[in-house]
Amino acid sequence: VSLQVALAVLSLLLCFGSSCCDDSFTSDTIINNVVQDPQTGRIYLGAINHIYQLNYDLQKESSAVTGPRQDNPQCTPPITAQCTDAKDMDNINKLLLVNSANGTLIVCGSLFRGICSLVNLNSVDKSVYYSDIKGEKTYVASTEESVTVVGVISYFIDASTNANLSVFLVGKGYGSSDSSKLISTRLLQEHGEMDIFENMVEASTVQASPFVQRYLHDFRLAFKDDRYIYFLFSRTPGTSDSRKITFIARLCEKDPHYYSYTELQLNCSVSTEQQKSTYNKVQAAYLAKPGEVLAGKIIPSNPNDKVLFAVFSADEDGGHSALCMYPLSSINARCCVSSTLFHVVWCFVTLLKVVCLFAQQKEMLKDYKCGADFLPSPLASKPEYALAVNPILTRNDMLTAVAVAVENEHTVAFLGTSGADVLKVSPIPGSDGGVNKNLFFNSTLDILYITTGRKVLPVQACEEKYDCQSCVSQRDPYCGWCVLEGRCTRKKDCRKAELENTWLWSPNQTCVTIQSFNPPNISCKKTERTQVLKHNTYTNTHTLCIACVTSKWGCQWNSQDHTCSDRDDSDGMCPQFEISKPLFIPVGFKTPIEFQGKNLDKYLVRCMHYFFWYIVFLLLVLYNCSVRREDCSLCKNTDQKYKCVWCDTTKSCIYKDLCSQELEDCPPPKITDIVPRYGPMKGKISVTIKGSNLGIKQEDIKRITVAKVPCTHQPERYSVSTRYSMTAILDEWKTGLSNVLFTYRDPVPTAVSPSKGPAAGGTVITITGKYLDTASIDDISITVDKVPCKVGENIWLCVFSGGRKIIVMGSGFDQVQRATMRVLPSSDEFSHKSSNVEVRVMFVIIIFGPFYVIAECSFKKKSLIHCFSLMQGKGLSKAMTAKEAQAFVGDVSCTVTFLEDDKLFLVAPSSPPKSTSRRQRRDTSSEIVFGKGEWKVGSVRFERKYEVPLYIIIPAVLIPMVLFIVVSIYCYRRKSQQAEREYEKIKNQLANLEESVRDRCKKEFTDLMIEMEDHTSDMNEARIPFLDYKNYTNRVFFLPSKDGANDVMITGKLDIPENRRAIVDQALNQFSNLLNSKTFLINFIRTLEGRQDFNARNKVYFASLLTVALHGKLEYYTDIMRTLLLELMEEYVHSKNPKLMLRRSETVVERMLCNWMSICLYQFLKDSAGEPLYKLFKAIKHQVEKGPVDAKMKKAKYTLNDTGLLGDDVEYTVLTLQVLVHGEGPDVTPVKVLNCDSISQVKEKIIEQVYRNLPYSQRPTVDSVALEWRPGSTGQILSDLDLTSQKEGRWKRINTLAHYNVRDGATLVLSRVLHTQQSFDQNQDNHEERNALLEDDKVFHLVRPADELDEVKSKRGSMKDKGTTKAITEIYLTRLLSMKGTLQQFVDDFFRSVLSSGTVVPPAVKYFFDFLDEQAQKHDNVDDETIHIWKTNSLPLRFWVNILKNPHFIFDVHVTEVVDASLSVIAQTFMDACTKTEHKLTRESPSNKLLYAKEISTYKKMVDDYYKGIRQMVPVSDQDMNTHLAEVSRSHTDTLNTQVALHQLYQYASKYYDGIISSLEDDPAAQSKQLTLRLQQIAAALENKVTDL
Repeated sequence: VSLQVALAVLSLLLCFGSSCCDDSFTSDTIINNVVQDPQTGRIYLGAINHIYQLNYDLQKESSAVTGPRQDNPQCTPPITAQCTDAKDMDNINKLLLVNSANGTLIVCGSLFRGICSLVNLNSVDKSVYYSDIKGEKTYVASTEESVTVVGVISYFIDASTNANLSVFLVGKGYGSSDSSKLISTRLLQEHGEMDIFENMVEASTVQASPFVQRYLHDFRLAFKDDRYIYFLFSRTPGTSDSRKITFIARLCEKDPHYYSYTELQLNCSVSTEQQKSTYNKVQAAYLAKPGEVLAGKIIPSNPNDKVLFAVFSADEDGGHSALCMYPLSSINARCCVSSTLFHVVWCFVTLLKVVCLFAQQKEMLKDYKCGADFLPSPLASKPEYALAVNPILTRNDMLTAVAVAVENEHTVAFLGTSGADVLKVSPIPGSDGGVNKNLFFNSTLDILYITTGRKVLPVQACEEKYDCQSCVSQRDPYCGWCVLEGRCTRKKDCRKAELENTWLWSPNQTCVTIQSFNPPNISCKKTERTQVLKHNTYTNTHTLCIACVTSKWGCQWNSQDHTCSDRDDSDGMCPQFEISKPLFIPVGFKTPIEFQGKNLDKYLVRCMHYFFWYIVFLLLVLYNCSVRREDCSLCKNTDQKYKCVWCDTTKSCIYKDLCSQELEDCPPPKITDIVPRYGPMKGKISVTIKGSNLGIKQEDIKRITVAKVPCTHQPERYSVSTRYSMTAILDEWKTGLSNVLFTYRDPVPTAVSPSKGPAAGGTVITITGKYLDTASIDDISITVDKVPCKVGENIWLCVFSGGRKIIVMGSGFDQVQRATMRVLPSSDEFSHKSSNVEVRVMFVIIIFGPFYVIAECSFKKKSLIHCFSLMQGKGLSKAMTAKEAQAFVGDVSCTVTFLEDDKLFLVAPSSPPKSTSRRQRRDTSSEIVFGKGEWKVGSVRFERKYEVPLYIIIPAVLIPMVLFIVVSIYCYRRKSQQAEREYEKIKNQLANLEESVRDRCKKEFTDLMIEMEDHTSDMNEARIPFLDYKNYTNRVFFLPSKDGANDVMITGKLDIPENRRAIVDQALNQFSNLLNSKTFLINFIRTLEGRQDFNARNKVYFASLLTVALHGKLEYYTDIMRTLLLELMEEYVHSKNPKLMLRRSETVVERMLCNWMSICLYQFLKDSAGEPLYKLFKAIKHQVEKGPVDAKMKKAKYTLNDTGLLGDDVEYTVLTLQVLVHGEGPDVTPVKVLNCDSISQVKEKIIEQVYRNLPYSQRPTVDSVALEWRPGSTGQILSDLDLTSQKEGRWKRINTLAHYNVRDGATLVLSRVLHTQQSFDQNQDNHEERNALLEDDKVFHLVRPADELDEVKSKRGSMKDKGTTKAITEIYLTRLLSMKGTLQQFVDDFFRSVLSSGTVVPPAVKYFFDFLDEQAQKHDNVDDETIHIWKTNSLPLRFWVNILKNPHFIFDVHVTEVVDASLSVIAQTFMDACTKTEHKLTRESPSNKLLYAKEISTYKKMVDDYYKGIRQMVPVSDQDMNTHLAEVSRSHTDTLNTQVALHQLYQYASKYYDGIISSLEDDPAAQSKQLTLRLQQIAAALENKVTDL
């Protein structure tokens, strides 16, 4: 019978509509795999970072933690310190397999390149085998989460040893860091030289070669049946088509070489008139034997064959899915295809061609069913040979799991969906994900286990239906209605279910119904035929006569033996009282009772107790008028039938016939209380008036007034006579006036505590103030930000016990109102009774029992008390520590030095305690105090010692003391006189030194001013060498990066293939648009800053890239910066020290601010501050070069930095050289140099002077020119080192002009080095010569390092032949003063240009300072000092100090290390001037601080005046600022490397792609703008990936 016919009569049942049981198991993390041991029924869960072992009832028996661990997919296990990129990674379970044969569970995870382990089946926390040192041959699973792994247990016959080995076959997709095997056979035992988990088979057909990697295999199931092993998977066709196609691969279990490996395509589709629906991607599958009904329809030839049930999805649309089934015999039969056209009997399809074996080879194929090495290896089938079926079921959601069972000879399928539904059950409550592929039964097929994201739940539903209609309405083939037992059961649980109509199957939709009875009732003692048999008959025994004769069962009363029995012909009548109404009898008044009855005569002759048995229903009502009727109104309100009156004589309510004088009208109302007694001035509250005689009914209340103000009566709250809501007039003449005063006043709240609480609410707020008891609690309403609060009273429970101080560390405790503690008794050896005190805890503290110590202690003076416990002295160290315990002897406190469990040591007092102490009870006893407990230990005995007489003690002490004082005075006077002489001597020296420094400064300053006038004229001619905007921003933003000048942002070179450049440019433009989304950019920055590996250097670089990328919209950039600054400000103000904000570039926004300032102040630098800064730089450079500079040690005679001061007297002479530039005419340029300058220093000074009109970047470098001296007819090339270099022991001195004996006025030729072949060879020779010279690396210029002095002194002449003794460095510190005095005018000019608010202030400074002032006013804890620090951190320290220390950021100049050292001192002075802190200077203070100590106060005032002046300026509006920023964007954006910046920014997006995607998916605003999709599209284009977008 064909498969199509079988589908037409398929009786497969899909089950809907039942509920799940309460038993379930919830994992801490997402469940990846679930397996069950068929022998024990245990269930094993493989989850992220965990393995769980559950019993049959889903109760956890054991668990093991598998992650996270330090790992990196690119590192080879084991992970060591050499793997620098290792980080904590989750372990995703990839494979679980039960190997019952040896009692182990195979566990494979994603960590350590997919290494597996073996654990014990009985306890998964016990490892059986694990090794990470075997190398790549043992890597089984995949490191990537998206790659699926399946496996099946099998065996392997070793051909050489004929050994039967335990193995498992694994099928997995391809991962970038995985092994290259799609299917592999892995050992489960050691065999010869092969290790556990090592691959046994090397077959090219299953290698994931580069050609196969593009197929994207997705394995879903592995199983074995009848000597074959099957793998079910989907993959792409391998072409540009990305759709998935499902295949099933088969190979023989005993095939050791995979010769029999065959793939067959499986199609699941349905065609209609409108369209053809194809479900081509398999999601899950289940192999099962069908029920007899299904097996007889589709497989009549082999009823024992199995069927593969699989759920598919449409690859292009995840919202459509279907269920298809494939008989395993049909799959196997597809290996043999008949075609009369081509005479093809057997076909094998490879990736390249179809190889067909013709009819004559048929017998050979039968003999080699598992293939052979001489037969072609089959691999993949063509679509025309695919096994195609129509789906049994299609749905518009995603089917993700399938399980099949047989019940009552019918095949039942259970389908799981991505919406956490199972098509036999209702949606699973509390599930957090769709049903995954792990859908399975227990061993008896009684329970179906459903696995969702983190839960495993068993499903069974029959017993939850309690009537036939609900039982059959669910159409559950498992269930039916058991007629004889009246319950919903499975068939096997119903007694006599095999009989017809005793068990009604649910899908048949039938129930038993009873339409009528005839007769309607019958006695159980009689036998009579009825039309319907009633199984549960009704019987009853009546004990009362009336109940007996009136029952519907036709019973009668036997008056002889007083029993109820079946009706017969005798007359059974009951005695009855015929009283229609109850009788009312007042208390205290004799009332005769009369009644009538019937059938009483038949029972009067019996005993009296029988008679009273029958008259029990006589109803009498006794009442008392005075009960609960204390006043006249209540009395008159009584029902008339009781005849109660208010008696004037007794002043009480009594029965009418007992009163001699009835009071007609009640007295006036009496008011006893008013609730509440206080009300608000505006009224509108309910007031209750209590009293007596307040009316009989609510209509009696005519008028209510309070302080002559009419009130509204509330009838619903009226209580007769006793209460109404507000003075009352009953009649015009009956008025009740209250003696209780009602006061009008308004509540005055003054304070609220606490001031903050958790966002989740629940905080108890206490409002304090005056008159808060005004009105009642029902009249009070309190709201917090329009949210109503519940008004109540606080009841605090104080427990006065213990006393031990317990400190709990944590955060957020200031929002906790009720910190509670649970005190529990210890579980150790103490058996004393201990109470549980609950004070509403968040933590548990264990008290170890009561403290009982009884001891006798005796000691001598200054000895240790050693208290030995005599009884119940245990647990001392458990209840307290030595610091917490207090010990007293009398009233003297003793220090506890050591505490053990049964003894403690303490220091005794030096003298006996006084008996007059305030602690009278501690005079001679010793006590231990801990917390609030005190224990008396025992008495203390002090021994008396012999006392020395006082007349001996006094002289013995006084005489030495007087002698000591006399000697001290003599020594002091002598030292004072000596110190005065020394002071006068030093004073004279300082005066001479000051005069010398003054003269030197005056001379140096005069020379410098003359030189600077020449430089100023040069500047007027050549102008200041300002950098253009692009180079300025590149240097400010990117020069400090780790790559420096080679950074891609400075070079502007991207390595992009030419054929992809257009695509990349387009994608980068899209990425630029994405960055212009504020939602995306904020999420982008927050995600990056949340990563630990995104360090401070990365933040600075990222912010600079962002500045360039957004330069075209600086107003948008400013908005982003403001938003992030507000968040940063909130963080620092509330949780950190506000003064530390903007101090360092620890966040992206802090660097963004620095870049923003750099952009906005560029024009100000060019127009105002640039010139004084350049003059300062040139002045420092000129002054430094006037004196000797050690080229090797980078120290100079003239400097501001004491660490860079040349601590030696170097003799030198100023030379004026006549320099002729080769090839540039006969003009000679005079250049001033020093004869102690190295040749390189001379070259620098010559280049500086000759090319002074060119910026530094356009000048030749020192290495590119040669210097030749022509003293006569021949010339000599001058160089730093050559064969003539002077040697001093192991040291070589760098050549100077003095070494070559160059005289003043000498002519030197400067020529360019030409890199011809000849010169190259010469340079090679020179290079070799230079290497020979530098074999010993110890080279010096002017002085050698102090720690490298050589004992061998130079024998040749030098600048300092006799310098055998090093001078003291400090004597040269006066040079710092000289340098400082010379440069003072230039420093002051620069400071004035920067800190002057009288001139033009950049609008960005005013705008940002106003922003800081505005935000500071919103926070109470931000004072003026904090605002000052914020402004200092944002402008002077963040921008000006950076420019001052790096003039090459704004000028095209070269800053040497010596000049940089002096600039650093000025920059530090600038920083000190901007701080509010007063620096206390001492002799130990650094010389750099002391140098400008006198000027700091002046500079501080300049800073304060600058800040005040800016605050008083006209504010800069947002519109003006945006206009200014737009102009900057328009002028300079085109010159920047924007595309390069975007490309570099995307590298960060790519690196943290998953985190950014997750952040966008959690943001509703991002979802609405489809930002995730846009980023995915950009990623696909930039990374050249094919995605499902």
